[in-house]
Amino acid sequence: MMKVFIIIVSLIVNVVCTVVHMHHVFVYGTLKKGQPNHFEMLDAANGQAKLLARTRTVERFPLVIATNNNYPFLLNKTGTGQRVHGEIYCVDQKMLDFLDEFEDVPKLYQRTTVQLEVQAGDGEGENTLKPGSIVEAFMYSTNKYKPEWLQKPTYESYDTYGDHGLQYHEDTNPE
Repeated sequence: MMKVFIIIVSLIVNVVCTVVHMHHVFVYGTLKKGQPNHFEMLDAANGQAKLLARTRTVERFPLVIATNNNYPFLLNKTGTGQRVHGEIYCVDQKMLDFLDEFEDVPKLYQRTTVQLEVQAGDGEGENTLKPGSIVEAFMYSTNKYKPEWLQKPTYESYDTYGDHGLQYHEDTNPE
């Protein structure tokens, strides 16, 4: 019975993504599956979010780990760094508004658009994003970084538990 309910909900979300005005959002840091803040993407109180595919940026960007809290930052400096891997979600306006607040837009991050290459689709049916296709999504990057951040190592994929030894920890003041 629960499996049938989950299938029905999944079908409804797929239909809603095409009928209601939804947004594509690229996440590359703590909001990805398996990362410390992924639960925020699953919390219905924040809005709706459906994982569509694993992707990577078409352009190169510096993805660095900075501040005393080891936050992942995607620096809005196209052409340097690496093609960043992440996930693309279909989100409703409520979730987009939540993400803007969560990412402290415009103080810390800015919401911009990015071109993504689909690596592997997670959807089914007509809403599946095909591997190799190019899609556009919102992403949270920053123009507000310290110059020395450009000297930090860059990553193509963020994992708080990675061998870099810089595990993320939450704090209200990321400085």
